[in-house]
Amino acid sequence: MGPSAHRRATRTAGLAVVGLLLWSAAPAVADARAGAHPSASAEAVADASLRWAWPLAGFRLDAPYVAPAHAYAAGHRGIDLRPLARDEVLAPTDGIVAFSGEVAGRGILTIDHGGGFVTTFEPIESALRPGQAVTRGAEVGVVSLGGHAPTGALHFGVRRDGEYINPLLLLGGVPRAVLLPCC
Repeated sequence: MGPSAHRRATRTAGLAVVGLLLWSAAPAVADARAGAHPSASAEAVADASLRWAWPLAGFRLDAPYVAPAHAYAAGHRGIDLRPLARDEVLAPTDGIVAFSGEVAGRGILTIDHGGGFVTTFEPIESALRPGQAVTRGAEVGVVSLGGHAPTGALHFGVRRDGEYINPLLLLGGVPRAVLLPCC
């Protein structure tokens, strides 16, 4: 099996399991360093995780982060979260809105958090404008339609010094999972 076939098989297997789990913004119970960019040092991630919170109050993880083999390779440079009850998107930490608007028919919100950290949400409907300050946990918009995320899901991406990293690194790892009854 070649590298790209292995990544597809791994991602498909992961999605089959993840589809059965619901996630809440509870304290983390596992380490999620897999998929980290080499520049994501343990010290920077540990320090940043003290100030970061989940962008949705309750959600299901629809698609995990999949690190690309190289800068131009296929991958999933973020995570897709499906709101369970409320579709309000919350600022994961303090920052300044860098971009808010429509790109290719979908709403995008980008927040610069300083220290090289930038988050992007899509699709989102937001009344915020560039230059506005946001605080951790403040509502920054609502999940909208469009983009590459499944309908009703929010794509949450994080860049550190211009390189995408696994958002779970800043959120303290994988949150508690609740298994649902089957069938």
